[in-house]
Amino acid sequence: MMKLQIDHLTKRYWLQRENRDVLALADVSFSVEDGEFMAIVGPSGCGKTSMLNIVAGLLPYDEGNVLIDGKRIFGPGIDRAVVFQHASLLPWRTIAGNVRYGMELQKRFDQAAMKERTDYFIKLVGLTGFERHYPSELSGGMQQRVNLARALAADPVVLLMDEPFAALDAQTREFMQAELLKIWTKAKKTVVFITHQINEAIYLADRVVVMSARPGRVKDVFRVPFDRPRNLSLKREPRFLELEDSVWKLIEEESERLGMVAAV
Repeated sequence: MMKLQIDHLTKRYWLQRENRDVLALADVSFSVEDGEFMAIVGPSGCGKTSMLNIVAGLLPYDEGNVLIDGKRIFGPGIDRAVVFQHASLLPWRTIAGNVRYGMELQKRFDQAAMKERTDYFIKLVGLTGFERHYPSELSGGMQQRVNLARALAADPVVLLMDEPFAALDAQTREFMQAELLKIWTKAKKTVVFITHQINEAIYLADRVVVMSARPGRVKDVFRVPFDRPRNLSLKREPRFLELEDSVWKLIEEESERLGMVAAV
């Protein structure tokens, strides 16, 4: 069943100093099925984050439609939650307090339900025992676990993730990818995941959308052929490397077309 649908999406930015607009996204169309993990990659500046912010309802768009369960969205809503690159936790709140925060804003859970969901999702992300700690007492990886728990506790229909592991060191990033798959398997959420790393996209996703250079368009969509559950050793297998190379070549073509330094 289709959960998220993006139809002919177009976004322009007005450059006040230059008295002109820039076309960031042009006629973007794709859909995400219920429970699917969709990753989006492309050259730097191709509009990935703009598209995610549009789906989140944080950014207006010029043409097209964005629908969740067949209903057009017009702004932020409780059916979506965003996990940003930086955890953005409230430093004066404990870990439990941060996880509760989204539910408190929604005002649709009673106290007992918030307590139950807070405990459940803290356990799900592997942070039982840290409920009374503060963000400054946690590592970067642990803070992102709290960020993810906060988003999941609010019970979104679609979980939007904008390079959530980009600020982590390489080793922690690898471990967090594996943990995210375990959490996603249990939480059963529809996920749209933005990343610059091709191997991260392939490892995590059911399908990978490759965007063109600006203005961003859908250049191709790859179905990831690997069974679940997956482990990190998959990244070293020849068939994984072949798919990574295929995606890379498309992005490299787009980067070279505009004379850019390729970025993944």
